[in-house]
Amino acid sequence: MADDAADYYVGITWCDESWLAVAFGTEGFDHVAVCDGIGDCWARYEETARRILVDLPVGLVESGDPARRCDDLARRVLGPQAGTVYTPPVREATRKRRYSAAGRVHERKSGEALSEAAFEARDGIAMLDELLQEVPEAAAVIRSSDPELCFRALAGDPLEQPRGTAAGYAERMRVLAHYDRDAAPTVQRAADETAGHAVTVADVLDAVVLAYTAAPGDGALRTLPPEPPTDAKGLPVELVYRASAALSGE
Repeated sequence: MADDAADYYVGITWCDESWLAVAFGTEGFDHVAVCDGIGDCWARYEETARRILVDLPVGLVESGDPARRCDDLARRVLGPQAGTVYTPPVREATRKRRYSAAGRVHERKSGEALSEAAFEARDGIAMLDELLQEVPEAAAVIRSSDPELCFRALAGDPLEQPRGTAAGYAERMRVLAHYDRDAAPTVQRAADETAGHAVTVADVLDAVVLAYTAAPGDGALRTLPPEPPTDAKGLPVELVYRASAALSGE
């Protein structure tokens, strides 16, 4: 049973219909929680989490060039996995339910077309954006990251195999095992605790690497870019990773 008084370091990944949280305590892996919304995740951890990393963009463009420097820098260092980083919709477009409506708003405000990957993430982005604007305490704890960037930083080199494939799973497990010899049982325990939920093994790996990155460990917690700007709502436009040295994309 998790200790409600514990300090947790949490990795959260959005799984379309749910939010998967993997929590580490001072002794390593502690538990998994599957929540209906990011607000439910925050309610669960607001008193106990020291740091939460989530795999959705924080810090959105209102209008003008939609490209964010943190995303451009991440693509530079990801190599073969650069295509996993999408440019988020402008803020207003994240509130649209239909691709056609979101696309019109995004193009009118930015002059650029909206990618399908960005549109598919808009619900999660909007929910997170609203929480961070409405709850300052959440904005002080929840930060944006990218699982592929976390794997890249822990590996020291770009990964070759795509996420979601057998070869990609094996490659990412090797990265985690090199970082922590208990990574394999950690991933297995996390996967076991998601039984009965619409969560894939790739989702579990993503949440686990975010939790490893959030928790104290080898290397320093760093950001792309090193000195992140803020958006119109005062939210940092950054991607967090852990590494002993800054990634060359900076």
